[in-house]
Amino acid sequence: MANKSPFRYFRTFPEVIRLTVMVYIRFPLSLRNVEDLLHERGIDVSYESVRFWWQRFGPKFASEIRKKRTQIMRHHSNWKWHLDEMFVKINGERHYLWRAVDHEGEVLERYVTKKRDKKAALKFLKKSMRSYGRPEVIVTDKLRSYGAALKDIGSADRQESGRWENNRAENSHLPFRRRERAMQRFRRLRSLQKFASVHASVLNLFNSERSHYSRPNFKLNRAAALAEWRGLCVE
Repeated sequence: MANKSPFRYFRTFPEVIRLTVMVYIRFPLSLRNVEDLLHERGIDVSYESVRFWWQRFGPKFASEIRKKRTQIMRHHSNWKWHLDEMFVKINGERHYLWRAVDHEGEVLERYVTKKRDKKAALKFLKKSMRSYGRPEVIVTDKLRSYGAALKDIGSADRQESGRWENNRAENSHLPFRRRERAMQRFRRLRSLQKFASVHASVLNLFNSERSHYSRPNFKLNRAAALAEWRGLCVE
């Protein structure tokens, strides 16, 4: 029996919903910015519809993207990981968003905690390795929690750390930081974890590394990403 379409109770065309969700998640725009942008294209939706659609369909789209990419990335991304944690405030309280990025900038895993101690690092590493296996090299900053956690799982000899070696992870934070400013911070831990997961999946799909490709190849990769996006949740 075929699964029912997730759009079956909506009067709006699925193509409009996909476009709205992509624009909101991919670009650093507010809900009202997306509403105005769509209005310029002759699409009349309210900013509350934008909010509802990304919350309803964003996780579904992200889950489908991950299913298609996890098997490929499991073998492709086990050479080198870059691990880093970034500060994120929720209602004025500091939390930590842990992120694992491979050698090409693909975001493999993201995990939100209230602390950045050994327990949090260990849980994050185990979660990442369950999905993608054990990498050959793990690049981290000087945070001691990484060393203690890697020692526990028997991968201390794979750790590398240096002043400039983790730039790949630091640069990978920038799109999320721009998105965070547009959203005017987060108010709940759950909403942060949800958005970080969806944002990472969408970013991976459209991450074309344009500086490493010729213009024709970049256009082909961009067209392929858009075609995959338009095919999400299509029965």
